[in-house]
Amino acid sequence: MSLYNLILVVLGVAILAVAWLPSLLRKYPLSYPILFVALGAVVFSLPLGLPDPDPIKHSTFVMHLSEICVTVALTGTGLKIDRKFSLWRWRAPLQLVLVLMVITIGIFTVVAWRLGSLLPASAVLLAATLAPTDPVLAGDVQVGKPGEGREDNVRFSLTGEAGLNDGLAFPFVHLAIILLPVATLPFAERLWHWVWLDIGYRVAMGVAGGWLAGKALSFLIFDLPHRVRINPEAYGFVALAVTLTAYGVTELLHGYGFMAVFIASVTLRGHERSHEYHTEMHEFTDQLERLFIVVILILFGGALAKGLLAPLTWHGAALGLFLLLVLRPAGGLLTLGRSRLSWPERLVISFFGIRGIGSFFYLGYAFSGWEFVEARELWAITGFTVLTSIIMHGVLATPVMNWLDRHHGRPTALELEEQALEKTTT
Repeated sequence: MSLYNLILVVLGVAILAVAWLPSLLRKYPLSYPILFVALGAVVFSLPLGLPDPDPIKHSTFVMHLSEICVTVALTGTGLKIDRKFSLWRWRAPLQLVLVLMVITIGIFTVVAWRLGSLLPASAVLLAATLAPTDPVLAGDVQVGKPGEGREDNVRFSLTGEAGLNDGLAFPFVHLAIILLPVATLPFAERLWHWVWLDIGYRVAMGVAGGWLAGKALSFLIFDLPHRVRINPEAYGFVALAVTLTAYGVTELLHGYGFMAVFIASVTLRGHERSHEYHTEMHEFTDQLERLFIVVILILFGGALAKGLLAPLTWHGAALGLFLLLVLRPAGGLLTLGRSRLSWPERLVISFFGIRGIGSFFYLGYAFSGWEFVEARELWAITGFTVLTSIIMHGVLATPVMNWLDRHHGRPTALELEEQALEKTTT
C-alpha cells in the first residue's frame, strides 16, 4: 500500500509540474521532457522499492502504453492542422514521408548492418524504429491550436510529417520480422506476402479506414447535433471517441491504425473548419497526451538509471549520432532541394527530426511477439538516440523557431502569447 501511495505522489507532482512547466520554460532553451526524464532517473535511483522499469521484461506494457500515447497525439496533430489536404498543398510533408523516410531506412539499415555489425533483421528493425519523426515530443516545432494561424511552412511540414510517418514506418517493422531466421516459409514467399499484405492491403485499409471514420464521425459530431445537440462538456469524450474508433476498427480490419487515426482527424478537421468543436477536442487530446508523456518519460528515465544504456557500444552510439546529425539533415536538404521553401526553412525542417515515443512503441511491438537476439543492444541504441534527441532538439527548438520567426518578420510564439494576454487584461 505504501508503494502504491508513493507512486500516486510521484505522478501527482509530475502531472502538476507539466501543467506549469511549458509556460515557465517558454522563454528558455529547455523543454519539459528533459526534466521528466531526469526526474524518473532520480526517483528510480532512490531505494524506494519501485518496480523494475526494464522495457524488455515488460514489452507488452511498453507497447500498449506508448501505443495509446501516440494514438492520442496523432488525433491532436490532425485536428490542429488548418491547411486543407491536397497533394500540392501537402507536398513537403509527403516528400519527407514517402521519400526521405524510405531513403533513411534504407541507408541506415545498410550502415547498421555493415558497419554497426547488427544482424539484418535487427538492422531493419532499428532503422524502422528510429526513422519516423515523433508526433509526441515535437510540439515545440509544430503548428499551434486549430485556427490560431501559426501554420508557416516549417511548422506545417514537421506536423504533417509527424502525423503520417508513424503508420508508414510499420511495413518496415514487419519486414524486419520476416527476416528473422526462425521463419519457416521460403524467403520469396515471405517477401511476396509482405508486399501485398503489409504494404498494399494494410496501407490501403489505413487510408480508407481513416477517411471513412472521419466522414462518419463528422456527420455524428457536426451534422447530427443540429437535431441532437452535444453538451460542451462532452467535447473531450468526442475526441477520445475519434481516437479509439478510428484506431480500433482499422486494426480489427488489419490496417494501420496510426495512419487511420491521423487521416480521420484531418478529415474531421476539414468539416466546418471554424467550429468550436475543433479547439475543444484538441485541448482535451493535448492534456491527455501530456498525461501519458509524464508516465512514459518518468519510466524512460528510470530505465536509464537501471542500466538501459549498459549494452551500448561506441558503434551503437555512432549510429544514433549519424542518424541525428548526418543522415536526417543531409537527407532532408536533398529531399527538399527542389521545393519552393527558403534555405532557412529547409535547414530547420531537415534538422528537427525528433525521435521519441513512437520508437518505444515499435520496439515494444516487435519484442512482445518475436525473439530478437540483439534486443538489449537495440534498446540501448534507441534509448541513446531518443535521449540525445530530447536534449539536443529540446534545447534548440525555442531559439531556432524564434530565429526563424524573426527572419521572416513574424512575431514569436512568446510575443503572440503576451499580446493575447494584454488583450485579455484590457
